[in-house]
Amino acid sequence: MFGKRLFAFLGVVVILFGVIAWTSPALVKNVKLGLDLKGGFEVLYEASPFEGDATALTQESLKQTANSLLKRIDASGIEEPEITTEGTNRIRVRLAGVTNEEEVRELLAKPINLTFRAPDGTVKLDGRDFVENGAGIGHDSLNKPMVTIELKDASKFEKVTTELLGQYLAIYLDEEEISAPQIQQVIASKSATITLGQNGTMQEARELRDLINMGALPLKLTEKYAQSVGAKLGMESLKDTVTAGIIGSLLVLVFMVVIYRLPGVVAAVTIISYAWLLLLVMELLNTTLTLPGIAAFVLGVGMAVDANIITAERIKEEIRSGKSMFSSLKTGSKNSFRTIMDANLTSIIASVVLYFIGDGAIKGFALTLIFSTLVSILTNIYLARILLTLLVRNNKLLKPGYFGVKESDVRAL
Repeated sequence: MFGKRLFAFLGVVVILFGVIAWTSPALVKNVKLGLDLKGGFEVLYEASPFEGDATALTQESLKQTANSLLKRIDASGIEEPEITTEGTNRIRVRLAGVTNEEEVRELLAKPINLTFRAPDGTVKLDGRDFVENGAGIGHDSLNKPMVTIELKDASKFEKVTTELLGQYLAIYLDEEEISAPQIQQVIASKSATITLGQNGTMQEARELRDLINMGALPLKLTEKYAQSVGAKLGMESLKDTVTAGIIGSLLVLVFMVVIYRLPGVVAAVTIISYAWLLLLVMELLNTTLTLPGIAAFVLGVGMAVDANIITAERIKEEIRSGKSMFSSLKTGSKNSFRTIMDANLTSIIASVVLYFIGDGAIKGFALTLIFSTLVSILTNIYLARILLTLLVRNNKLLKPGYFGVKESDVRAL
């Protein structure tokens, strides 16, 4: 009975460190690096209507234009692009690991081209002939999904359907055919439907609707800002940052152990666990690591250390007052909990605000800081309390010196 809790403490630490040692290489290997670490380029575009029609530039049209850029990039084989809309008329594109920068920038800046083509390849209609966001989803008499479209000129559509009656009118987005409906009758109105056949699904209808809406947006992209980061420079930044982080963390851990003794040992265990668990969370959420993200990671380590210092100091104060070791642990942990939680909640609130009003780099910093704060609460409050309780209840490690308190500083009750 006398050493069971110490054995439990050692067992928890050994198992925890074993899992960390086993999984960490794979976690580190699978970390996705942003362009500031991996190399690549970033472009900020300003969107505007080709025709000078201000109604065409809306939040919906901006999002659909960003989606069309994403589809273009995916088709080119570039992996893990990051495309976000900003404000009312801007789109930011981040592409990590890209070497053919000019070729990709030319691809991105090219206008979105929706065309309806005859069997001989002749273009009969293009995106300018359609009402912006006019494509929708309906159902036929058999409750099968179909796509509805709205055109600007009924007479032009009547002429096209008369000429190609009984033939196919293929729909192209850029040079990719996305559908080839057959004209079954002359249509003398601005509205028409595209059937998907017997095996058509609602998902296919949504995709076709979105593609038509996307191509019906006559938006021009003007490059406002560009930044290129070489792969060598990115890896050097990563190496220097990681090296500095490791050295700083080791110095902090040594300081904790020397000053706070057993609570310092527990702090070292929980901080290492915190770093591993944060890597695991990033892996599970498939997040991309950037320099601002590393800054948030390091800041999270500092907050984790701060939480352990506050708890250790509160416990030392209770020991000096003459209370028993277990009573000091219980009271000190309770008194420190509110202070630590207030600081963490303030950090989360500030990070949420930064996430919603900031741009891409700020969003990455804020998101990493939110996750690091939540993980810190789990490890440096609850796990630390469990481990300290196991040590104190062991009844072998009850000397004040084990907690960084001199015997002469303990007051008699």
